[in-house]
Amino acid sequence: MAFNGTWKIDRNENYEKMMEAMGVNIMKRKLGAHDNLKMTIQQDGNKFIIKESSNFRTLDIEFTLGVNFEYTLADGTEVSGAWNMEGNKLVGSFTRKDNGKVLKVCREIVGDELVQTSVYEGVEAKRIFKRG
Repeated sequence: MAFNGTWKIDRNENYEKMMEAMGVNIMKRKLGAHDNLKMTIQQDGNKFIIKESSNFRTLDIEFTLGVNFEYTLADGTEVSGAWNMEGNKLVGSFTRKDNGKVLKVCREIVGDELVQTSVYEGVEAKRIFKRG
């Protein structure tokens, strides 16, 4: 259960570009890049509970690996999809409800950091978290 614990955003790589590719307006992109996101992750077997808190919202997300669920991104975009474990990586594939395009997300522990890599329409971004 390497993901268990509290993780605070440390830095982003190419995150604003990915938000732009997703159609997020410039104001939301600027705010999103400085959202002070904190995630508390609890894993119990195949079940995850993630508490997200940022400058914009606080949200509890519960999901079971391999089971589709619906989720609303911070910018209001609605998606549905599922998370799965692939080796030591938590890999998600989420389809936008408005245009059918897919957002791929991978979370993995690298050293003492949680690295979240997202790909949308060929644009890759990373959000790097440190234990908090």
